[in-house]
Amino acid sequence: MGQTQLKHRLSSLDAEFLYLEKKEAPLHVGSTVIVDGEIAFEDFKQLISSKLPLLPRYRQKVVPAPFSVGHPTWENDPNFDINRHIFHRHLEAPGSMEQLRALFNRIMSKMLDRQKPLWEVYLIDGLEGNRTAIITKIHHAMVDGVAGVELMNVSYDTSPNPTPPPTVAASIPPAPKPYSFTQNYLEGLLDSTEEAVKSWNTVQRGLLDLAESLLRDSGRPLVRATADTLSSLSAPVSLMPFNQPLSGQRDVAWGEFPVERVSAIRAALGGTANDVILTIVARAVSRYLELHHQKTSGATLRIMVPVNMRGNEKHPAPGNSVSVMPPEIPMDIKNPLELYTFVNKKINELKEGRISDEANLLAALLGTVPPSVLATVGALAETPVPFYNIVCTNVPGPRVPLYALGKRITHFYPYVPVAYAVGLTCAILSYDHKFFFTLIADARALPDLNQQFKPLLEESFAELSQAAGVPIA
Repeated sequence: MGQTQLKHRLSSLDAEFLYLEKKEAPLHVGSTVIVDGEIAFEDFKQLISSKLPLLPRYRQKVVPAPFSVGHPTWENDPNFDINRHIFHRHLEAPGSMEQLRALFNRIMSKMLDRQKPLWEVYLIDGLEGNRTAIITKIHHAMVDGVAGVELMNVSYDTSPNPTPPPTVAASIPPAPKPYSFTQNYLEGLLDSTEEAVKSWNTVQRGLLDLAESLLRDSGRPLVRATADTLSSLSAPVSLMPFNQPLSGQRDVAWGEFPVERVSAIRAALGGTANDVILTIVARAVSRYLELHHQKTSGATLRIMVPVNMRGNEKHPAPGNSVSVMPPEIPMDIKNPLELYTFVNKKINELKEGRISDEANLLAALLGTVPPSVLATVGALAETPVPFYNIVCTNVPGPRVPLYALGKRITHFYPYVPVAYAVGLTCAILSYDHKFFFTLIADARALPDLNQQFKPLLEESFAELSQAAGVPIA
C-alpha cells in the first residue's frame, strides 16, 4: 500500500459517500478485533504511529473545492496529531462481550469529524479472559472492503516477533501548499472536466464490449439475464420490517461460522461459499417475517451484494472500486436445499449476464455528472422506499493468524454501515479458518437484532448443514 500512487482528488464514487452521509446514517466502515492478552496503550499508540509511513492517506483530511466545482481533495493535515485519532477506553468488571458491544454501538453511532483525517482507533482493555479489544473506524470514502483488508495487513503482523517497523520521523509529510482560491477553483474545474471525459470513455468502451457480447452466441444469456434483472429492478422492493427511516443509533450482533463447514456444504451442493451465506441470510429474513406474522408468499428479498472490481494488484490503492449484484430471492421457499439451488442459479445468471459490469457502467456515469449536482442530490437524497432491502458483503481476509504487539488476534468482526431505509446489513470476513460475521442494524428499525434475528441466522445455518448432510458438531 505504501508504494501505491495516491490520487489527490476523490473520485465520484468516493465523494458520494461524503455527499450522502447524514447523522442518521454515518457512512464509515470498521472492525472489532479481539486480542489474546493485554496491550499497553502507549505501546499501541507507538505501534500505529510506526505504521503511518505505510499509510500516507491517514495523515490527510478532506478539503472541499470552492463552490463544489470539483470533488473534495485529500490534503495533508498541517495540525495532524495522533492523539486525536487513537483513544483509550476501559471496561469495568466483569468486562463482558455485552459491555464491549454496547461501547461499540455508541462509537459507531457518531459521525467522524471532517476537520481531521477520517479515521479513529480505540484500544479497549478490561475485557474478560485477560483480553483486549481494538475498534477501528474509517470513513467509507477512504476504503472499501478490499482496501480495508490491505489496511489490516499493514497494521498488524503475521508473526509474534515481527521485524522493526519504519521510524516515525519518516512518516512526516511535506508542508501543504499555500491556499489559493483561484488556483483551487481552476484545478477543481479542470479535474472535474478530466474525470467526466475519462468516465464517458469508460462508459463507451463498456457499451461496445457489451454490444460485442450480444452479437456473439454467448450474448444470449446476457440478453436474458439483463432483461430479467431490469424487469425485476423496475418494481419496488417488498418492504421488510427493518426497511424504515433510521434513528442513527446502531446495534450489532457478532458471531462466526467454521470455514470447514461452509466448505463442506459448498462441496456437497456445488456453488460457492457466497451462495451458502446468501442462502442462510435469506432464510433468516424469511423466518423473521414469519415470526412477526408478515406474509412471505409473493415477497422477495433484494440483496445488494458488493463485487470487487479491482485487479490482482499486490497493494490496492485506498478508495472504492466496487460494483454490485442485486439478486432477488423469494421469501416463500422453505426447503433449504430448494432455496440454495435457487440462490446458486440466480447468482450464476447474474454472472453470465455480467450484471456487475453493467452496474459498474452506471457507476462510471457518476463521473460525468458535475460535482455540484452530485453534492446537492446527496444532501437532499432520502427516501422511505429503498432500492434494496439489505446489504450482504463477504470479504476474503488473511488465512493465517495476525498479531498485535506479539499478541494473537483471535476474533475479527467487520463493520459496514446501514443507510436510509436499509436498516440491516450483514458483513462477513474470512480470517484464520473462520467466517466472522457482524449483523448491523438501526436500533429503532430492528430492535430485536440479538434476541431474535441472530438466533434465526444461526438456526438457518444449522438447517442448511443438516439438509446438506454436513455434521454440525
